[in-house]
Amino acid sequence: MYKLALGALVSLLFILTPATAAKAVGTAHTASAKKHLVKKSAVKRRAAVAAGAMAGERLVRHVSVVRGKRTVSYRSVRSAHVLALPAARSAGDVAGLNLTRDPLALASSVALVLDQSNSQVLFEKNASVALPIASITKLMTGLIVVQAGQDMREMLTVTDDDVDHEKHTSSRLRVGARMMRGDLLHIALMSSENRAAAALGRNYPGGITAFVAAMNAKAHQLGMSDTRYVDASGLSSRNVASARDLAKLAMVAHSEPLLREYSTDPKYEVDAGGRIMHYSNTNYLVASPDWEIGLQKTGFINEAGRCLVMQAMISGRAVIMVFLDSKGKQSRTADAGRMRRWLEALKPPVG
Repeated sequence: MYKLALGALVSLLFILTPATAAKAVGTAHTASAKKHLVKKSAVKRRAAVAAGAMAGERLVRHVSVVRGKRTVSYRSVRSAHVLALPAARSAGDVAGLNLTRDPLALASSVALVLDQSNSQVLFEKNASVALPIASITKLMTGLIVVQAGQDMREMLTVTDDDVDHEKHTSSRLRVGARMMRGDLLHIALMSSENRAAAALGRNYPGGITAFVAAMNAKAHQLGMSDTRYVDASGLSSRNVASARDLAKLAMVAHSEPLLREYSTDPKYEVDAGGRIMHYSNTNYLVASPDWEIGLQKTGFINEAGRCLVMQAMISGRAVIMVFLDSKGKQSRTADAGRMRRWLEALKPPVG
């Protein structure tokens, strides 16, 4: 009986062993197949990523778990440079001025350099075309305020009427802030503070309407025939002038000591109703020891591009520089540098 049972057990072992071996082989085969599928899937994913990159897309890896099973997928997302909106065209671009070439390869569509002593044109590029001038407007704003003899120590209040409801630009000056007229003029010229300029115009005798009328009357008096103003800040693209006109304005503005001082001050601290604020000049060249700048104003809105008006001493000669519709944040100051090197290479003025 014992022998019979032992024989049956041995027979059973012989029967089960091939099945176990087969199961092991099957398991190994399944693992190999899964590994092959994973490799194949990874190859496909890499190919999809490469194809997406060529098509201007990128694939974002997305991992999800459903009923305990981890799933990896890739979702197509357009690249940032594909989604980016085209840069706004300036009025100069619309007029085709950006196609004008010049010997200095300036980034500005418009340029004019005059000898301040005799108004001799030293360099000119599209200088007679009227274009939006952005915050270069504030030079005229400052000229009107100073020549009107208004009290620079009078306290003025910033109101909602001074808030930019056209371009919706921000300002550090809060509605309700009280400041001296002189401080408002200082930061309007130095830091291109829009609410400060608006408050200056609004507090002119007769209000902003009379102020804008005075701006246009002064432009007419100075022979600025291509110029028109509609506000005190320059936020409106309807404020237009040619480089020739702006050179005339710069010469007159340079004769006012307060405009020279305020526009070229590198930094300034103001008390806005008990709140101390620090401002910096929008033109970093005023702090450079390589430059001797007597007057300056920067400007920018999309319609105008980057703008710059300066009076400077170069190789012993006082010059007026005007750059309009420049492309690139630092391009206008780079153009000023190119112009300075070009002027330094010229023969010195006779007499």
